[in-house]
Amino acid sequence: MGFKQVKSILPPQTHYFSGSDAVVEGAIASGCRYFAGYPLTPATDIAEGFSARAKDVGAVFIQMEDEIASICSIIGASWAGAKVMTATSGPGFSLMQEAIGYAAVTETPIVIALIQRPGPSTGQGTTFASADIMQCKWGSQGDYQVIALCPWSVQEMYDQTINAFNLAEQYRVPVILLSEAAISRLEERVEIKEEIRIFDRAKATGVAALGLPPDNQVQPMPIFGKGHQTKVTGSLRAYSWGLTSDKAVQEMVVSRLHHKIMDNRDEIIEYDSYYREGAEVVVIAYGFTARSSLLAVKALRQDGKKVGMLRLKTIWPFPDRVVAKVGSEVKKLFIPEMNMGQVAGEVMKYTCSKVISYSQTNGDSIQPDTIINELRRLL
Repeated sequence: MGFKQVKSILPPQTHYFSGSDAVVEGAIASGCRYFAGYPLTPATDIAEGFSARAKDVGAVFIQMEDEIASICSIIGASWAGAKVMTATSGPGFSLMQEAIGYAAVTETPIVIALIQRPGPSTGQGTTFASADIMQCKWGSQGDYQVIALCPWSVQEMYDQTINAFNLAEQYRVPVILLSEAAISRLEERVEIKEEIRIFDRAKATGVAALGLPPDNQVQPMPIFGKGHQTKVTGSLRAYSWGLTSDKAVQEMVVSRLHHKIMDNRDEIIEYDSYYREGAEVVVIAYGFTARSSLLAVKALRQDGKKVGMLRLKTIWPFPDRVVAKVGSEVKKLFIPEMNMGQVAGEVMKYTCSKVISYSQTNGDSIQPDTIINELRRLL
């Protein structure tokens, strides 16, 4: 069906939400009517919030026995025609990886709210980290694409949840709302508009569920019981046409999964720039750390320092062209992260500028003063 304007379910006014509440309301506004999940700090508030709101909008909430069952459940519900979501954190996200690959190869639209916490393994459930960047993209086996969005405010938790559903439906792909405990627990004002723009998937009857339309375009998605008789399977030996060992099928499918996202990345990727004009050093930041980074850059600009900032709102597909352009304009790029330099390593692929990575993994958020001191040293 494509994009359409719909009236907001909430009154169009200023609301006061936590980040988790904003995700719930964004999902409901997008038309999500099925949520399956398993409690895991700090993502539990999203599941609890959806379960409380489900009865108000005719939605279904199921607490599953674990995270594997949760993601498999929403994949099945998506093929039954529903807009679907789950929420988890690090250890649960690890358990979901095989099913994420299955959703990618079967082109199943799903949304996962990933509220990061320190790892590895169980780590700490009540402190801060942003260390699941690479796992979002490379967690399952093989070559495939996902979309990952990084909100930095409660308002964006609402807006980007809606965006996540739109992208999932538009491109038939898993989309990850990649957030952090610092934002999910934060409480801020959220402006709700009278109408929102949502994308409803094209549902077709009598067509193949999977296939290779020309030019890597996304085809309509039938629903169980109303489509073409075919297999919905993760095995490329049985992809659409029955059992095959044709190597060309493998190559065409992997190419399709790649190009339907990468050929459209200019429409998918979002970013914001601040004070880049005349800057000698640019901070590249995302998520909660971008808030501290912007305060630091503003303070240094007021002190006459030539610093700027690029905020990544989309992490995957990675904004390689934007990063390359920024890197060509400045001498140094400074990347503060609550991990051991995951995005900094990605930035290094696309620029010849000097890349300075600042890592903090103690479970605290990176404070503006810390970034100011590091930038003064660089300048």
